Amino acid sequence: MSESKKTILVTGAGGFIGGHMVKHLLSKGEYLIRAVDIKNIDEWHQKFDNAENISLDLSLLDSCQKACNGVSDVFNFACDMGGMGFIERFKAKCMLSVLINTHLLMAAKEAGVCRYFYASSACVYAQNKQCTTQLSAGLKEEDAYPAMPEDGYGWEKLFSERMCRHFREDFGLETRIARYHNIYGPNGTWCGGREKAPAAMCRKVISAQKTGGNKMNIWGDGEQTRSFTYIDDCIDGTLTLMYSDVTEPLNIGSSEMVTINHLARLCEGFAGIELELNHLLDKPLGVRGRSSNNEKVKESLNWLPGISLAEGMKKTYEWIKEEMKNSDFQEDPED
Repeated sequence: MSESKKTILVTGAGGFIGGHMVKHLLSKGEYLIRAVDIKNIDEWHQKFDNAENISLDLSLLDSCQKACNGVSDVFNFACDMGGMGFIERFKAKCMLSVLINTHLLMAAKEAGVCRYFYASSACVYAQNKQCTTQLSAGLKEEDAYPAMPEDGYGWEKLFSERMCRHFREDFGLETRIARYHNIYGPNGTWCGGREKAPAAMCRKVISAQKTGGNKMNIWGDGEQTRSFTYIDDCIDGTLTLMYSDVTEPLNIGSSEMVTINHLARLCEGFAGIELELNHLLDKPLGVRGRSSNNEKVKESLNWLPGISLAEGMKKTYEWIKEEMKNSDFQEDPED
C-alpha cells in the first residue's frame, strides 16, 4: 500500500449510502479505499475497480480484524435493514446488526484506527415524541432519552451509539455518530421489500404509467409525516461531522416535513398523471410524525442540507424510471 495515502475502510460498501461514500472518496484521489460488504461483489449497488473490494461477513470478529488491518479511518454503514415493512417484520434480524458494530469497534481499537464513524438512525428517537403529524419543530438530539426507540431496529441503533461513546471514553477511539433521517436517491433499492418510501412512490407511479393503471397503494392513511434527505446531502454532512471535533450524535437530515400523500402527489407530477390513492390501513405505518431538527448541527458544524425534496425526488424518479425500462418487474396489487 502507498505510504503517501491513508487507507479508509467503508463497510456496507455494496449498499446504498456506502456505495455513494466510496464513489465520493475515490473522486478526491487522496485516499486508498477498502470497500467491504457481505454481499457477493457482483451484487453490489455500485462497484469501483479502483477500490479494494472485499466480501466479508462483518458480524464475525475475524472478518472485522481483516477489514480494519492497516486502515486509518472507518465509515461503518453495514447493517441488515430496509424500509418500514422490513424493520417491522424482522426485528431480530435488525438487532443482530449489533454484532457488526461491536466487533468492528473491537477490531478498530486493536488496529489503532484514528477515527470511526457510525451510521445511526432517527429510529432511535423516543416514540412518544413522534405520535403527532404536526411535529413542526422536528426531533432534537436530546429526544432520544428517556429511551423508547423503534422496537428492534431502533434499539440496536441506540445501543450501538452507546458502544461508540464508551469506546471513545474508555479507549480513546475517536467516534462520530450521525442520526440519519430517511436517506434516498439514485443507486438505491427500489423494489423487493427493503425499499423506503421515496423509491417505492417513484416505482408505483412509473408502474401505473407503464401499465395504464389508475390506482396507487399507500400504506396507512397517508397523513403520517416524514422528512427525506437526498444522498448528496447525506454524504456531505457525514464527512463534515466525521472530521469535526463533535463527539455527540447529530441529526443529518432535512427539516422539510411532508405527508406521505404529498410525496405520492409529487411523484405523480413527474409523470404528468393523477392516480386514485388506495390507502392500505392494515399495512405498517411507523410513527405518525418524524422530521429533523437542525439547530444543533447548524450550530456545531455550520452545516445544513441544500437539496430540496422536489429536486432530489426528480433525480431519484428519473433514475428508477431508467432502471425499470429493461426490467420485468410487476407491481404487486396487494403492496
